[in-house]
Amino acid sequence: MPLFLSTPLALLRLMRPHQWVKNVFVFAGLVFSQNWSDTSLDLRVLLAFSAFCCASSVVYILNDWHDRASDALHPLKRHRPLASGAVTPAAALATAALLLALGVALASGNGTLLVLLALYVALNMAYSWRLKQVPVVDVSLIAAGFMLRLLAGTAAVGIPPSRWLLLTGIFLTLFLGFCKRRAESFQDEASQRAVMAHYPPALIDTFIAVTMTAVMTTYSLFATSAEAQLQHGQRLLYTVPVVIFGLLRYTYQVHRGHGEDVARDLLRDPWMVAAGCLWLLIFLSGRF
Repeated sequence: MPLFLSTPLALLRLMRPHQWVKNVFVFAGLVFSQNWSDTSLDLRVLLAFSAFCCASSVVYILNDWHDRASDALHPLKRHRPLASGAVTPAAALATAALLLALGVALASGNGTLLVLLALYVALNMAYSWRLKQVPVVDVSLIAAGFMLRLLAGTAAVGIPPSRWLLLTGIFLTLFLGFCKRRAESFQDEASQRAVMAHYPPALIDTFIAVTMTAVMTTYSLFATSAEAQLQHGQRLLYTVPVVIFGLLRYTYQVHRGHGEDVARDLLRDPWMVAAGCLWLLIFLSGRF
């Protein structure tokens, strides 16, 4: 019965479906292996993606449930469904349980995927309830969540992850994590999370510069490697300027105070969307 005490729209907002865009990391193994013409592999990766969408929504719901009292006092977070009272705590927990069951059902055909899904939920619970207060550890756990998505995608297609894919993925996710913290530094002190007291802006800028440089370097080395040339030809080489533009544009947006919500801000910037479409167009050129 508690589910019916909350509106469907409020429950949908509680699940944060716009954050599902982060789960596209699951498709990385399929895309770079160029096995997307195999419909059975496509289905397995789609199931893995759907399972992570369910799991990520579970994490957001449980985090909001745990922080509902403090969120109600926050100038921005008080508008969240649980903090505002639009969704009852019982309805939130019931929704989380249903989504968790669905996620497990979607991943049940692959033991490795189930383990990765369980690790994802466990790490995010540790992050949400305690470790988000520990500098550097907090961003490392955010990056670990992205890497688990990437590994889930390679597990779904049954191929070992490329060393280049892993290296670039690690640095990219750390870059995005530190960009998130930098964007949060532009908020007034009442709106900032507690860990921001340990993140001087100059230190975060250093972390961003180091990780962005590492992404540019590893992706460029990947694009020019013999392995990539054999599998993808010259196409990846032509995507390097697009990737560099995307990183620089995103850093610019972060220093304008955007980037606190990675998924939302990526989708709202037309230049970032254009860069993503151009990358995809170059990558797929000659494939169809």
